[in-house]
Amino acid sequence: MKKTELHLHLEGAAPPDFIRAIAAEKHADLSGVFDERGHYAYDDFAGFLQVYEAATSVLKTPQDYARLLAEVLERSAEEGVIYTELFVSPEFCGGADLSAWRDYLAAMTEVADKMRGHGIESRGIVTAIRHFGPERARKSAICAAETAGDWITGFGMGGAEQVGKATDYAWSFDCAREAGLGLTCHAGEWGGPDSVREALALGCTRIGHGVRAIEDEALLRDLVDRDILLEICPGSNVALGLYPDWESHPIARLADAGLRFCVSTDDPPFFHTSMRNEYDRLASAFGWGDEVFRKINQWAVESAFCDNATQERLRKEFT
Repeated sequence: MKKTELHLHLEGAAPPDFIRAIAAEKHADLSGVFDERGHYAYDDFAGFLQVYEAATSVLKTPQDYARLLAEVLERSAEEGVIYTELFVSPEFCGGADLSAWRDYLAAMTEVADKMRGHGIESRGIVTAIRHFGPERARKSAICAAETAGDWITGFGMGGAEQVGKATDYAWSFDCAREAGLGLTCHAGEWGGPDSVREALALGCTRIGHGVRAIEDEALLRDLVDRDILLEICPGSNVALGLYPDWESHPIARLADAGLRFCVSTDDPPFFHTSMRNEYDRLASAFGWGDEVFRKINQWAVESAFCDNATQERLRKEFT
């Protein structure tokens, strides 16, 4: 089945062998990043963030990011993905310096244009890193606003959800909104329902994860009334211990409550997953078939941060 993916971190999608190869080229020490099997090694979410940032540290040039994007899009296409949106942070691309960011973006846009010929369309969502603080988020927002259009069509925030409040970053989201960018924010993963409410206060039309909304019936009704899309990553939630197994995941209950959502992989090599795996595990856990997955993709297309012409082409793929 053809698929769309709206919640994929570019750096987090880097295969371990790709990062090891880049590290070898640069003679970089990545001790503690990999386990004895060559997989990313971490014990909890805090450890995951540390390993994520350590692995990302070897990506130092626009060409490194061009190579990474080509690798990630190729693997996504192999999974049947025809449209994907990738979170990418200017913090990792020249320290959120606007001039440096433009160089990184030019390299990535060239790759995205080429990969369109291989059957996969993509867009970038500039992402502020919450645990770096509001002031640094402003720099990322300025990078987003100054390069909005073409490949950059969205702005969001990831990182440690329990650091501060999402509303502390209101300036950055206002800046991105004024530039015409779509807004999303990680919330309702490690933070509870109030975290989702804070993200809604920022004007987001999509929520990254958002699964903890299941704990608050009033919030569920509000999300339905506002037509908010949740970017749900079940394999990520299970791998990080948010839920003990796939059968315990609330995605089916969220569907029963009338919420719209998409299915994504988040940081697939970290969680030993793929889009095919996500679909297979959901089918096994909840008995979902092609009709359900077609509807999920239709919801994703309706909420995608892309131009009308691209959206219309995608609609035809899932009718």
